[in-house]
Amino acid sequence: MTIFRMPLSGSVTQSILPWTWIFNPANSQIGLINIDLGESSAPAVEEEVLKEVASYGKQLGKIQDALVVLLDTYQPSRDLTPAEKKAVEGLRTLVSDIRKVKKRHGRA
Repeated sequence: MTIFRMPLSGSVTQSILPWTWIFNPANSQIGLINIDLGESSAPAVEEEVLKEVASYGKQLGKIQDALVVLLDTYQPSRDLTPAEKKAVEGLRTLVSDIRKVKKRHGRA
């Protein structure tokens, strides 16, 4: 779910640079509510995926779920290096923290 914030209701930023309005109108604020999705090589595709398939959060959640399954079932043929162990533990901690937040908000 996308969070929209109205002016004076939280983290709202607005570019107030007159030279930007004149010389670079594409990067200035156009409306009262603006969402910047960042740079994309195919913005139309990205917009359609976000509208019709899944938000970034849902996409990342499914990737996390799949990675946890792989980690739980993966039998390495060699011992992991300390950096690799740290990376795996970091992912597990991230997933655990996200699950705690979801639980606080009544999400599965």
